Amino acid sequence: MKPNLTKLGQPCRRFVVAALVVSLAGLAALQAQSPYVRANYPMAQRNQMNLVLNQVRWFQSTTRTAGSYVGGGYGNLWQQFQAVAAQWGRFKATLTPEQLDAGANEVADLDAGLEIIGEAFADYQTAVANGQSEVTAFNNLRQVLNRGMAAWGQHFNLTCRRLRVGW
Repeated sequence: MKPNLTKLGQPCRRFVVAALVVSLAGLAALQAQSPYVRANYPMAQRNQMNLVLNQVRWFQSTTRTAGSYVGGGYGNLWQQFQAVAAQWGRFKATLTPEQLDAGANEVADLDAGLEIIGEAFADYQTAVANGQSEVTAFNNLRQVLNRGMAAWGQHFNLTCRRLRVGW
């Protein structure tokens, strides 16, 4: 049995092929737009909230164990901090416009909190440049990051409850 396209005349085959191309182009355009669509349904919000909280815990774990890493662990701390910030950004993308309006101050506070925590890395560099022992400066950095992220995580949790994230 031969495929139906071979039985069709040349103009009909061209039409069928053109229709398929247009259909596939339309599907590709829809798929290309999908990453920009806000996923603000409750399960996506809960998943992203849990991912942020997990990332915060991993970061705090890294602050406690970073001293035992080869090379001091500064790079691991920085990488984990960047992961928290990235996950926070993905979480914000799941919030509805109503949640963003209602929690504008809290979201701004959480953004600012991450910036402040990030400044601890520059403070470490300055302390070492000013002659403080790398070990002492690094231990101070770890403590500041651990406490700062604990406070940030608590504020994040309270904000999620107040905004009814995932409901």
